[in-house]
Amino acid sequence: MCFKVISLFKGEKMDNIIPRWEWRTFTDNLAKAEENIRKHQEGKTRESDEVYILSEVSMDNTKVRDNLMDIKTLQQVNENRLEQWLPIMKGTFPLPVSEIEKVFKCFKVALPKLNRNEYTFEEYLTEVIAPSKLLKAVNVHKKRTGFTINNTIVEIAEVTVDGKVIKTAAVEMEDPELVIKTVRELELDTFPNINYLRGLKNLVGMK
Repeated sequence: MCFKVISLFKGEKMDNIIPRWEWRTFTDNLAKAEENIRKHQEGKTRESDEVYILSEVSMDNTKVRDNLMDIKTLQQVNENRLEQWLPIMKGTFPLPVSEIEKVFKCFKVALPKLNRNEYTFEEYLTEVIAPSKLLKAVNVHKKRTGFTINNTIVEIAEVTVDGKVIKTAAVEMEDPELVIKTVRELELDTFPNINYLRGLKNLVGMK
């Protein structure tokens, strides 16, 4: 089993992990902002199916793609409303109980009784996540197109969640000054900054 814990608590960082600043929005119509983005040379378009685990009492970003769990936590929000996100965990299933206990600390939800030493992804969803009234597994299909603008990573994506389709656009990089500069140049600042967790919770009606 290949499993790597980067960190599991705020304030614990590894030297080779640099948190990124991000600006994102969810909307049915990106209008002029999309025109501005598509003036630049676009990269490869990718599609993926992912499962996000949403917690009513936490804003840690927890998703599983290709049997790999990925958790990011919000570190801070600056004066330009940019959000800084830090990867804190990556690992493949099956997950041992010791790691599931740490994941539930991110969810801020009490851990249920666990009857196995480790869990496959399906077992994790049906036996650990599904019984909780505070957690919800959401299937997300993404069609993403990437751009490099001002040395930042810019993305336009079509996201399908429970049959609902919406667009999202994002700008991210380690340097917040370049991120906000790019956001303003593309006229994305005319939209509210809505991160993935908030966007998905809005779509599925979670607080």
